[in-house]
Amino acid sequence: MSLRSKVITLYKNLLHLGKDWPTGYDFFRHRLHKAFTKNKDVNDPEEIKKLIKHGEFVQKEIEALYMLKKYRTLKRRYNIGNNSPQQENRNCQ
Repeated sequence: MSLRSKVITLYKNLLHLGKDWPTGYDFFRHRLHKAFTKNKDVNDPEEIKKLIKHGEFVQKEIEALYMLKKYRTLKRRYNIGNNSPQQENRNCQ
């Protein structure tokens, strides 16, 4: 896979993740576009690879953030893990 196609794939993946961004998709898309255009003149393949690795790291961090948000929502909604063993025994009786 060429570096250009890797960059395009990374951009598309990040755009897809931006749909759930808390401050809105338009804000995320604008910031993402600005970040990618800032580095559009980089020609060194090693530097491009470093930037791709950084972008993949950011992608994983965003995915982890979304998973944590979903976990916290489920925990709050269903009160998972907040019961002490004594309360669980009372509920069984």
